[in-house]
Amino acid sequence: MIPKPDQVVSAASNVAHKMLYGGLADLRPMPRTLIDEGMLRELYHYRPSAKVKEQGDPVLLVTPLAAPALCFDLRRGCSLVEHFVGAGRPTYLVEYGQVSFKDRNLGMEHWIDEVVPAAILEASAHAGGRPVHVVGWSLGGIFTLLTAADRPDLPIASVTAVGSPFDVKLVPMVAPLRPLLNIAPGKGITRTYQALGGAPKPLVRWAFQLSSFQKLVTKPLAVASHLDDTDFLAQLEAVDRFMDNMIAYPGRTFGQLYHRFVKGNALVTGAIEFGDRTISVANIKAPVLVFAGSTDGIAPVAAVKAVVPLLKGAKEVRFEIVPGGHLGMLTGRSARNSTWAVMDEWISQWSSDAEGETLPAPAVRTRRTARKSPAAKKAAVEKVVPAAKKVATKKAATKKAAAKKAPATKSPAKQAAATKKAAPAKKAPTKKAAARKAPVRKAAPDKIGSNPSRRYGSGGSRALSR
Repeated sequence: MIPKPDQVVSAASNVAHKMLYGGLADLRPMPRTLIDEGMLRELYHYRPSAKVKEQGDPVLLVTPLAAPALCFDLRRGCSLVEHFVGAGRPTYLVEYGQVSFKDRNLGMEHWIDEVVPAAILEASAHAGGRPVHVVGWSLGGIFTLLTAADRPDLPIASVTAVGSPFDVKLVPMVAPLRPLLNIAPGKGITRTYQALGGAPKPLVRWAFQLSSFQKLVTKPLAVASHLDDTDFLAQLEAVDRFMDNMIAYPGRTFGQLYHRFVKGNALVTGAIEFGDRTISVANIKAPVLVFAGSTDGIAPVAAVKAVVPLLKGAKEVRFEIVPGGHLGMLTGRSARNSTWAVMDEWISQWSSDAEGETLPAPAVRTRRTARKSPAAKKAAVEKVVPAAKKVATKKAATKKAAAKKAPATKSPAKQAAATKKAAPAKKAPTKKAAARKAPVRKAAPDKIGSNPSRRYGSGGSRALSR
């Protein structure tokens, strides 16, 4: 196709801008403050926006091993952190710093027992004791789910797992190799990562690139055909920076991932053993939201969806298929109107009220529950309020009669004061009862995650009862 004049001008402008200024992407990180740290644990609080007041339950973003925190703050305009901060949501992130040879003896238990629980507790305390919505991507989602299963006492409002595979045999990269891995003892690989102290950065980056080999090969053609698309070129720059900042795996953790996850497919049953204990995701009580990317090569839809029937104890389980690959589903250009919108709806549903008490699980979220019309809901509320007022009025009259029978030594002014003081105390249950009977507002049919006919909607969403 012959490019149009405006496309030629845009392409020339983009090339000149890249040559003169080094790039097109706005790679400024969102400002943040370190509030807690420990061994391979750095907890940050992102500074509130000057335009929006910070309020509501906090969100904690859990990064996976080997990936930098850039996954949540890729670039301006494609940053989940920027999205939450701009909405006034208290936003926290836990990352692990640089892994070195001295960390070679650390296993997955370190993150499940120490890092993630400490981050949840500190984020809750920093946010005034409110429950935390924990969002984990890839292996960070697995860490989050296992932590929630092992520590039901933690102040968790909800759990969101983004691209976290639980059935590794369904991963295209691993499936052809698993028969060979089961036959071979794997001593060579074991000795290698023990000698190196883990999986080094170049190996981690190579593995991530291999999962998107087709895109890597066709990248020059894609760049040439999108020279006039500033946003597309900026996204490529941001992804390249993300790839250049990969982090090494600690030795023992890499060994566990290789032997248990890749060879043994340990998570397919939803339970995994660490020492003398077994952690099962069936013990999770908090509501869980699971995302799968429609074109994810690292964690395909079927591999991610395998966790849904295992979450038997959760208040609610919701499964969503969204556009994008492993990173794109989280912070790609299409994530703005798909993944992030579903997260906003989910977090709002399971957030606390003004008094800090967690709202009860809304029955209307289950599709098998009968749906009431707006008129029926209004009638139900109007039926509750007069009845409560009638009870309060009757009790107030009883108090007034008792006051009349009191000894004559009390002055009329004191009796009036006592009656006035008692009456409001009986009206409080009326307001509380009305508030508890208020219907839960359902999402509009055109909202993402609520329209079953939409390709990436809640046609894949389901409660465990279905």
